[in-house]
Amino acid sequence: MRTEDQNPEDPNMAEQSAEREPTTGHERSAEHGRSTRRWARPDLDRAERTGDPEVIYGPGKSPAQVVALLGELGRAHPDRAVLATRLSAEAMSAVTRERPDAVVDEVARAATLGPLPKPYGTVAVISAGTSDERVAAEAALTVRCFGSRVIRINDVGVAGLHRLLDAKDEFDRADAIVVVAGMEGALPSVVGGLTGTPIVAVPTSVGHGASFGGLAALLGMLNSCAAGVVVTNIDGGFTAGVHTARIARRIGSGES
Repeated sequence: MRTEDQNPEDPNMAEQSAEREPTTGHERSAEHGRSTRRWARPDLDRAERTGDPEVIYGPGKSPAQVVALLGELGRAHPDRAVLATRLSAEAMSAVTRERPDAVVDEVARAATLGPLPKPYGTVAVISAGTSDERVAAEAALTVRCFGSRVIRINDVGVAGLHRLLDAKDEFDRADAIVVVAGMEGALPSVVGGLTGTPIVAVPTSVGHGASFGGLAALLGMLNSCAAGVVVTNIDGGFTAGVHTARIARRIGSGES
């Protein structure tokens, strides 16, 4: 029994709670879309409302809490991969140790548990430079978890424009495009001038002093003169992945 002075966010309590709670209890709670945990309330019926399970946001959670939530969401959605993002090195190590059935992507700083859904439609994830790789990898993994194929086109920033032009046929076949860039954030405007495919631009925090942690790229993308470019928050690979996957899978599945 928990006393009032116990911290519900304590990682030891989270781990002990995960060990105590029976699978049948999770099954019963999943029927009502509610969790019986005291320190977190996973939305177990989100997939029924939106088509996609809840995603675990790693920052602020202990490694034990990440492992416990990944397991609970996995039990609620056994036929669909669940995703945990922005994981610390300690959390990734804990997932690897405690959940050998999970797949950890150290570049994307994420983990998945369960089978990836059948892909519909295609999303091209274009990154300006190798320094943008973490954000691009997060976007690409999110696209797969949310049900679309991915084309990766890396290191095609505007300083070497010929590299992007060489890849035009690849990204022009996609149903939606994610463009990830830091510095001045010019790449989405260039891509937007080469294709009529919907583009989600992702500014990254990569850059020198006057980039202000991605603010320069964000403002540049928001002021793009190319039509059809929308912009996420700084380093918003997850958001871009969800948005473009939902566009692509609707097109790919033939839904109207």
